[in-house]
Amino acid sequence: MNKKSLIQQMYEARWCYLFVLPCSILTGMFVLYPIGMSWYFSLLDWSGFTKDAKFIGLQNYAEAINDPFFWNAFSRSFIFMFGTVPVKIILGFIIAVFLNNQVLKLSPFFRTIIFMPVVTAIAIIGIVMTFIFSPFNGPANKFLMATNLTSGPIDFLGNPDTVLPTVMGVYVWKWLGITMMYWLAALQTVPQDVYDAAKIDGAQGYRLWIHIILPIVLPFAIVIILVEAVSALNVFPLIETMTAGGPFFSSEVMEVYIFRTAFVTDAGTMPRLGYACAAGVFWGVAVLFITALQGFWMRSCLLYTSPSPRDRTRSRMPSSA
Repeated sequence: MNKKSLIQQMYEARWCYLFVLPCSILTGMFVLYPIGMSWYFSLLDWSGFTKDAKFIGLQNYAEAINDPFFWNAFSRSFIFMFGTVPVKIILGFIIAVFLNNQVLKLSPFFRTIIFMPVVTAIAIIGIVMTFIFSPFNGPANKFLMATNLTSGPIDFLGNPDTVLPTVMGVYVWKWLGITMMYWLAALQTVPQDVYDAAKIDGAQGYRLWIHIILPIVLPFAIVIILVEAVSALNVFPLIETMTAGGPFFSSEVMEVYIFRTAFVTDAGTMPRLGYACAAGVFWGVAVLFITALQGFWMRSCLLYTSPSPRDRTRSRMPSSA
């Protein structure tokens, strides 16, 4: 049988490429082109609002590396990620375990209630939460003072010590529903026969989950962790609507830092789009590197947990008994 050339294969699948063409054009226009232009702009001294663009090479990158505000925002983004992802993963899993129980008749109702913040606009949530945590007659402070937990109002969003934990808590509440749905989808892939066989063998309680259920859903857990880690680095809308990076830049993450240097004027200074692009490129490369590490870790975990061909062959062989 003659092996077809690549051109022949592409010609035979020309209709498939034709259907993919619109998506490819849009991806090039709104993804690849902006990425390429951001690399180019990062080499310029340019405000983005004038025609005076001066090529300065890697000076923007050197300035970003020596800028303490850049590194503060850089580290704060990962603090946000490491502070929210484990909480979402654990809480989402616990809630999914309870709501996956067929005995719970109100499970669909509770799923809807927990998922409602996910479909609510982030701008609305940011504005409402600003009112809730306000030190001036905010419901949160009213509750704390009514229960004698505090002697006076707490400025949750105006205190550098409390602003980031407060925003992190709102973020977890906002997106906990989607994490719960991920876990529910993973748990529902476990056949009922597994539960029945485990009960016959005497595996109950934590032993059932540790030795049987968790190894089955581990591949899903790795993917969930990867998705949640990337999602936790995309928090610009929430922080911008709640604090705009304040007070005193104490809640400023990298996205807010890039936006501020690109479009916001401080003390009458011009925006610096070129410098912001350099910071964005630096941040994008760092995120890609971390994502690649997570991908390699995920692949190694999947290879470790998946059965070998010999084990799959043995599982298909009938027993001699």
